[in-house]
Amino acid sequence: MLKVQEIRELIKLVDQSSINEFVYEHDDYKIKMKKNAEKIVVAEQVAPVAAVAPVAAPAAPVAAVAPVQPKPVETAAVQEEVKAPVVTADVENLHKITSPMVGTFYQAPSPDADVYVKVGQKVSKDSIVCIVEAMKLFNEIEAEVNGEIVEILVKDGQLVEYGQPLFLVKPE
Repeated sequence: MLKVQEIRELIKLVDQSSINEFVYEHDDYKIKMKKNAEKIVVAEQVAPVAAVAPVAAPAAPVAAVAPVQPKPVETAAVQEEVKAPVVTADVENLHKITSPMVGTFYQAPSPDADVYVKVGQKVSKDSIVCIVEAMKLFNEIEAEVNGEIVEILVKDGQLVEYGQPLFLVKPE
């Protein structure tokens, strides 16, 4: 199974390349990514595949294989939620904490626990601000900067994309 860092690298390579679709199959799992004209990368874990022949590692960038069509309703919902927040502060002076991967955003370590951060709270660069779950792995996201949380841009339980802004922080 791929490690989180390897998946991140795959996402970066697909995002930076000219290919629009990518599929990776190995043993009992399959990862599909598709990039549309708006540069949104969609990754999806598919149920285990029965008796799949091993895929040889390519020497050059992988060509597009087996397109994944994201559900239009989900894509539209994600795009609407990204546009919804209204920022009252000067955005140019704010630091954006972005998602390092595709996954599900969680504000707290468990449903009954307190959230990691709230608007107006001071954070240091090693403060954990949220969790992004990807393929049943819970990845703690750090603030990366000392400052104050100005806005939380996504909702708890929302699907987030690679590079999507999660928080706006006023640096100190």
